[in-house]
Amino acid sequence: MQHAGNEWLLARQPSLRDRRAPLAKGVFAFNVLASVAYAGTAFAKTGPPERDTRGMAAASRIDERWVGALVLAPALLDAWRYCHPDAKWAAWTSRGVKIGMVLIVVR
Repeated sequence: MQHAGNEWLLARQPSLRDRRAPLAKGVFAFNVLASVAYAGTAFAKTGPPERDTRGMAAASRIDERWVGALVLAPALLDAWRYCHPDAKWAAWTSRGVKIGMVLIVVR
């Protein structure tokens, strides 16, 4: 949901950084930081056994660190998009990774 929320925010307001929108910016920051925290947990393989990244990795039969990378990549790309709203490559790369994550989960 973090990635979907950020996509909605950045698609609706590509120059979010330059706008006076404290709530939208707060939601965006929370989404990026939550994804960074999820990725850090996946890389370290710490936390409760029922953590989301471990469940996704087990269901997809891939290493949990790959799930962490998949969670982190769009968050970093979205942060880049926030700072550089004209970077079309970042928008499309971010969207591609997000779609790839959905396909892995559906698989």
